[in-house]
Amino acid sequence: MNHRTLLVATATSALMIVAAAAADAHDLFLRPRHFIVRAGAELDVRVLNGTFTSSEGSVARARLLDLAIVGPDGLSHPDRSSWTEGAKESQWRVTVRQPGTYVLGASLSPRTIRLTGTEFNGYLRDEGLPDILAARKAARQLGDSAYERYAKHVKALVRVIGAAPGRASLVDTAYRVALGYPAELVPLDDPYLLRAGGTLRLRALSDGRLLPNQVVQAGGRTSAGRRIAQRTVRTDSAGIARVRLDARGTWYVKFIHMRPILAADGDSVDYESKWATLTFARP
Repeated sequence: MNHRTLLVATATSALMIVAAAAADAHDLFLRPRHFIVRAGAELDVRVLNGTFTSSEGSVARARLLDLAIVGPDGLSHPDRSSWTEGAKESQWRVTVRQPGTYVLGASLSPRTIRLTGTEFNGYLRDEGLPDILAARKAARQLGDSAYERYAKHVKALVRVIGAAPGRASLVDTAYRVALGYPAELVPLDDPYLLRAGGTLRLRALSDGRLLPNQVVQAGGRTSAGRRIAQRTVRTDSAGIARVRLDARGTWYVKFIHMRPILAADGDSVDYESKWATLTFARP
């Protein structure tokens, strides 16, 4: 093998590695170190860019479109200096003052990615997008590469207790507030107040619109650290998903809403996806 051939082979291998890494779709989660805290506490919120248990890279503050906190005192948008970047993960420091269930939210700016047909098909299978995969198969497009624009929007529910832990308030409904993100899961029940084995109802939204028949996935970790097997459900005609919380521990619920972009739209991408995750604890 001559020097030129070696350079070409090395470059090709590097490109394949980059493409394979890019094809591994990364979830994004807000995972506070403690989901249940006392009033006045300062929360250390981990920003996991990878999986529910580990982060493969930090999220730059410059990518933030919005930070939001909803609690008994209403909605606020904290200073973005509370978001810091480490080598492998970012962190967000949040202070919670009144008892109740809080919503923490972050919305990121879009990015683009180009994948080969094989990579994109694998991504669709792995990330719960069977309808897009079926449409590509029906149109005989499985071999076509895909240029995708994606953006991620994440939320966490945190329970703040005061002098009377666990007591529900008639006005404690902040968890139901929609932040208006391009993709969002809005709980209709407070998971911290559900009975053991109860079912959590969540509304799936994209740009404020209901998403009927949307694939939604849920899983997590038990209090002992064991994996809660991921399960898949679909929303009903009202865009509501139902997830049975059959284990105590830390949970996530997520979905990806993807749509093909027609050439007539004059856009540069083939697909647009909007990701939503919600994390919380089941005491």
